[in-house]
Amino acid sequence: MAVGGAEISLLLMTSIVVAVGLCKRLIRRRLYLDHRLCTVLLELLSTFQICACTNELCLLGNVEPKPHVALSLTYGFTVLHGLTLAGSTCNPCGTLQALWSRAIPLKMGGLKIAAQFVAAVLARVFMRCTWSLGVAESHYGALSQGCGNPMQTTVMQAFCIELLFSAVFQLTLLRAERVNPKYRVHLLALLITMLVYAGGNLTGAVFNPALALSLHPHCFYEKFLSYSLVYWVAPSLGKFFVLYVFEGGLFHTWFRNQELMFFI
Repeated sequence: MAVGGAEISLLLMTSIVVAVGLCKRLIRRRLYLDHRLCTVLLELLSTFQICACTNELCLLGNVEPKPHVALSLTYGFTVLHGLTLAGSTCNPCGTLQALWSRAIPLKMGGLKIAAQFVAAVLARVFMRCTWSLGVAESHYGALSQGCGNPMQTTVMQAFCIELLFSAVFQLTLLRAERVNPKYRVHLLALLITMLVYAGGNLTGAVFNPALALSLHPHCFYEKFLSYSLVYWVAPSLGKFFVLYVFEGGLFHTWFRNQELMFFI
């Protein structure tokens, strides 16, 4: 991609962040009395921002020097998302976690997950409409792509990678809860960048079902079973595994047994 094309992509992503921020502020002012509707709309807008920006960010993967530019932008925009989308989950796995811990009612959890997937589809449609304007050279190629086949390995290996990455990310979230928020956002952004560097060439390192659908809708249409297994089931299992081991029974039971053995 030419330098001008990269600059256009950066301007587009920045504009999306600003527009979403303005819409969220308007919603908070107008719908502050309707908490449920306000929460669902904020979740939809936040997920839309991540999906739309990531769709555009994927087009910058071939900017020289590779992969330094792409990784730097991944880190930078992850920090930006963390600062501007505080309070939103933007990930169906995160909403399932809240349901698991009974932090939100079942109905609200279902509405948030529905909003996340709707936002993923809307983001894809919006980006394709934007790419059809032909402002940047890379947009022409993006329109002609079908399934880009992000899995450059076997389905089983891809499943294990996405499960592992989701577990590592969830474990870091749990351990970073007491970290100062202004430092935590950089810690999580650094981790995501490292995971993208480690597995981006194999699976894309998505570990977000809504984002995966937005990035690879044609792949889900052509090979729904394998892609849903890798990009929907694996991240969910990875998150629940960490929650069960470190927040649920096994981790605490092990420590209780150790304490009993000590006193015996």
